[in-house]
Amino acid sequence: MCEVKSKYLLIISSVVFILFILYSCQRSSPQEKAYAHNIVPLTKHWEKAIPHQEIPEGLTSITAESCGSCHQEIYKEWKQSTHAVAFQDLQFQAEWNKDNTYVCLNCHTPLQNQQEFIITGLIDGDHKNLVKEPNQHFDQRLQLESITCASCHVRNGMVIGTIGTDNAPHKTLRDTVFLSEQLCIGCHNVVGELNPVLVCTFETGDEWQNNWASKQGLNCISCHMTEMDRMLSPNGEKRRSHFHGFPGSGIPKFYHMEVTGLESLEITEGSVKPRYAVGEKLKYTLVLKNSFAGHKVPTGDPERFFMVNFSVLDETGGLLKQLSYRIGEEWQWHPIAKKISDNNLNPLEERAFEFEYEIPAKNNLTLTVGVSKHRITKENAEYNGILGKYPLFIEVYQKEYEMNIYK
Repeated sequence: MCEVKSKYLLIISSVVFILFILYSCQRSSPQEKAYAHNIVPLTKHWEKAIPHQEIPEGLTSITAESCGSCHQEIYKEWKQSTHAVAFQDLQFQAEWNKDNTYVCLNCHTPLQNQQEFIITGLIDGDHKNLVKEPNQHFDQRLQLESITCASCHVRNGMVIGTIGTDNAPHKTLRDTVFLSEQLCIGCHNVVGELNPVLVCTFETGDEWQNNWASKQGLNCISCHMTEMDRMLSPNGEKRRSHFHGFPGSGIPKFYHMEVTGLESLEITEGSVKPRYAVGEKLKYTLVLKNSFAGHKVPTGDPERFFMVNFSVLDETGGLLKQLSYRIGEEWQWHPIAKKISDNNLNPLEERAFEFEYEIPAKNNLTLTVGVSKHRITKENAEYNGILGKYPLFIEVYQKEYEMNIYK
């Protein structure tokens, strides 16, 4: 009888112990659960946010709005830049919200102060399975400033600049090496596979290396942050400064934005006669040369592309012939992401686009030639739910030729 009781007690004890273990596992934190897995440390620079930054002595905040109380012109320029809305950008939000991949934030909101969680590792190397903890210093107001002043200019309790001054109301450090093109490349040259269908492929820094621009000593700052002499604050003296609108493609992130774009293409138009005979061939060549960019065009986001369009219209506006050429990368995104083709224009590369048309028996014809710059295709915008809410492209060249036709 005692043996039976002992067996029952043993079984009951075992069940209680198992239930206790299961209960404890359910209550354990993600950090504790992670110990049962292989934790892979963050080794690539783009896997980590810029560490938490304290407010430099003399300031009350590191928000751009606060900086703008003194640096008023720079603040106005930054507000019109795409940097200022990198987090709110509808294309970014649509992509990020698919699986909330944290590494995307490290370029769109690069300061740890701007992020809700502190990421310290990857469980089993999976970018979706994180070792993380709540960020006690998370500042949502700062998050909404996206790539803000402090992203580049605040480190270790000091405001870093290229000039340096003893008269500033805050601690200042002059460091032209830190504020070189290498800071830009930290985000504009990120290549990595996060999972089979999600890749980062921003190669502008690599494209800039070893071409005419880098050999002539020109870098990101030379073109995208041109120098000027001006007063940095209302009561300050005139100093050497840089434009902070960060001009690029010229495609705004929102319809209400007015952004500054940079010319990259040198366009040479063909010739069209004022009169053509029926049956005669119209031959037109448009030449595009990447004369001004120190990198490929388009560059950055692999979804960007140019379109070269030719159209012939009759006198009522009816379309008789259309021909289009695409400049950009072609990607397959499913079932795995891979680049299919790439015909981006290399620095100083020149390419001719030809159009031929046999003149029909019409009274008058119009040849239209256009070049447009695109951020995303109409199909992908529709898939992301932003079609009609988001500027997809801008026209960079448009020409019309009127032709009289005779028999």
